Order: sequence, then C-alpha cells, then structure tokens
Amino acid sequence: MAFVCFKKLGWIYRPTSIIGGIITVITVLLCLQIFIFVDFHYHSVSYTFYGVFLYIVSYFVVAGWITSNTSE
Repeated sequence: MAFVCFKKLGWIYRPTSIIGGIITVITVLLCLQIFIFVDFHYHSVSYTFYGVFLYIVSYFVVAGWITSNTSE
C-alpha cells in the first residue's frame, strides 16, 4: 500500500497529510528565502527575476515530482 500525501485537485495537488503539508511549507519557504536574498542584492525587477527564476523553477519541479508520485 502506497503512502498518500497529496490529492489531485485539477492542475494542483492538495496536501492530505502532515508530510504533504511539511513538503508544501518547505517549498514555499525555500522560494521565499531565495527571493529575499536575491532581491536584497539586486535593485532591478529584471535582475531579481533572472536571479530567482532557476531556483524557484527547480524547487517547484522537485516538489511537483514528489507530489505526483505520492498522490492518489
């Protein structure tokens, strides 16, 4: 029996367990931390976007892979 952490809800996944909630919170906090760090060093919107884009996309790709493999 597989451990289900997320439930598919259209195009997104909703956490259904404590582990799923922790994964979601960690992903959001990592993205927020990268945004604050990059925004502190760059004073342009485009530089900030270029600086955070790869990190945020990679975090959401990994989180998406985890959610798709632990969903119903």
